[in-house]
Amino acid sequence: MGQIDGFLKFDRELPSSRDPKERLTDYKEIYEPFAEEKTNKQAARCMDCGIPFCHNGCPLGNHIPDFNDAVYNDDWKSAIEILSSTNNFPEFTGRICPAPCESSCVLGINKPPVAIEHIEKSIAEYAFENGLIKANPPKVRTGKSVAIIGSGPAGLAAASQLNTAGHNVTVFERAEKIGGLLRYGIPDFKLEKWTIDRRIKLMEDEGINFKTNANVGVNISVDSLNANFDALLLCGGSTVPRDLPLPGRDLNGIYYAMDFLTQQNKRIGSVPFLEQDLWATDKNIIVIGGGDTGSDCVGTSNRHGAKSVTQIELLTKPPTGRMDQNPWPEWPMTLRTSSSHDEGCERDWSVLTKEFIGDENGKVTGLKIVEITWTEKGFEEAAGTEKILPCDMVLLAAGFLHPQKEGLLDQLDLEFDNRGNVKATNYKTSNPNVFAAGDMRRGQSLVVWAISEGREAARALDFSLTGQSELPSKHISSYALS
Repeated sequence: MGQIDGFLKFDRELPSSRDPKERLTDYKEIYEPFAEEKTNKQAARCMDCGIPFCHNGCPLGNHIPDFNDAVYNDDWKSAIEILSSTNNFPEFTGRICPAPCESSCVLGINKPPVAIEHIEKSIAEYAFENGLIKANPPKVRTGKSVAIIGSGPAGLAAASQLNTAGHNVTVFERAEKIGGLLRYGIPDFKLEKWTIDRRIKLMEDEGINFKTNANVGVNISVDSLNANFDALLLCGGSTVPRDLPLPGRDLNGIYYAMDFLTQQNKRIGSVPFLEQDLWATDKNIIVIGGGDTGSDCVGTSNRHGAKSVTQIELLTKPPTGRMDQNPWPEWPMTLRTSSSHDEGCERDWSVLTKEFIGDENGKVTGLKIVEITWTEKGFEEAAGTEKILPCDMVLLAAGFLHPQKEGLLDQLDLEFDNRGNVKATNYKTSNPNVFAAGDMRRGQSLVVWAISEGREAARALDFSLTGQSELPSKHISSYALS
């Protein structure tokens, strides 16, 4: 490593966040600029550890010590080459990944881990600003064509890889703009959408075709794709939300989190929509679900000017530090407080929702809840703790069940696993010309996992089309082979 004792000399430091009072007035990303020399010092903290567990923690298998060393030595060209060998979109993961690599960092055993996510974002932005990332279309085309359905992170990663292999790639997206979850699910204060537009322009320059408002199985026939493409790759995501079929569920004012978030992203992106306007302004908001989607609802509600925001979770409140049964380098099951929580939110755990309460006009006015205690057999209600939380809007952020089956999947007549996801062995479905990747195949997961799925599916599909593949996988990267 460039500075063998950097982890002893420098403390972990990250960019400062803008003041909450300021950032609640806009939807821009929340972080202040960070000096390049400070990023060099953060890279210097990467140890010359015997086994870099960060490799295993990263779903993409990024060569983290190598690009950290390059950044420390101010060799940004090598840094982006190393990073791009395993990650198609470091500008996305450097902003929105929960950084499982940092949880596996050896330095993290007894010190704050290396700021890997920040370094990754810094490499990507330096490379874009200085012309180190540019269109690189394949020199030779194979004559094979692939249709990718879904333009989220899995679909985009697969498209990039398959295009690199020389195949003619067309991405079909049923929404008005490309990006899937990246564009419509993640708020701009976490991922501004110019980052997506910048990457899509680059991919178009490399020869990838994008078709929007193209709902395969509805306004685009499955038969036409089968007739015009050598293979199909399904990357439609896990889009069916988990409901709470409780008394009062039909009251007005109860919405799925993704409907609320998608609509706000469309407003910012000047994309028209026909649905009822969903605003949290001057309302008491209750978010059911303690994960990232729930946190995004909190941040969006606060930017709307909500009167109050409360987030409740069925599970027990996590500890602030690792427990003995959750040792390093496992993913830490610890309490996480997001920037949205810092902006204003009441949080409660071990809370069971029993009923939605409404008025004579059919409008939700409250949530009947009870505290619970978890046991080995499940949970028990705590006697005397039942109460009604007043609210004007409820946002359901309890996760997703499986992909939508009506339309495309039903028409393809595919097999599903016991969770309702598309069944695919080595990314190949029960139809030999149809592959699947991302949340549609493995279930609801992280953006970084979706990128990994897209890359691995591209390799499997490339091999199926040509009988060989030079595309890298997590275990055989182009950097490792160079």
